[in-house]
Amino acid sequence: MEVILREAVEKLGHPGDIVTVSSGYARNFLLPRGVAYEATPGNKKRIAQEKERLEAAENERRAAAQAEAAKLEPVSLTFSARVGEEGKLFGSVTAGDIAHQLEAQGFKIEKRQIDLHEPIKALGVYKVGIRLHADVKPEIKVWVIKG
Repeated sequence: MEVILREAVEKLGHPGDIVTVSSGYARNFLLPRGVAYEATPGNKKRIAQEKERLEAAENERRAAAQAEAAKLEPVSLTFSARVGEEGKLFGSVTAGDIAHQLEAQGFKIEKRQIDLHEPIKALGVYKVGIRLHADVKPEIKVWVIKG
């Protein structure tokens, strides 16, 4: 049986995909939960129109993210920290600290958008990526200096 997915289903597909599943799976799980609907000719036509609308909205979000990325690229943040021997910091610079400083400069960036795998624990200059969109990931410079 062919169905059109409304939501992402693991190991099956993404919203808008037309997939073939067993009739029992469709009748007993996908259709009653509203996860999918039947792939009738009318529904196929409707999903094509909906895909165009979603694509246009996605392109708009990507353009907005690229405009924000152009503003973020020249940004450089400086953190002064207490330092022990061998240039090791007492504490660390985290994604939350970076998000807080970016917010002080007028950027609305959440800490989960900052691509910092581990907190910064040493002096130096670091390039930190920011995920604005799946396709747009600008990098900013983070300076950690002795304070």
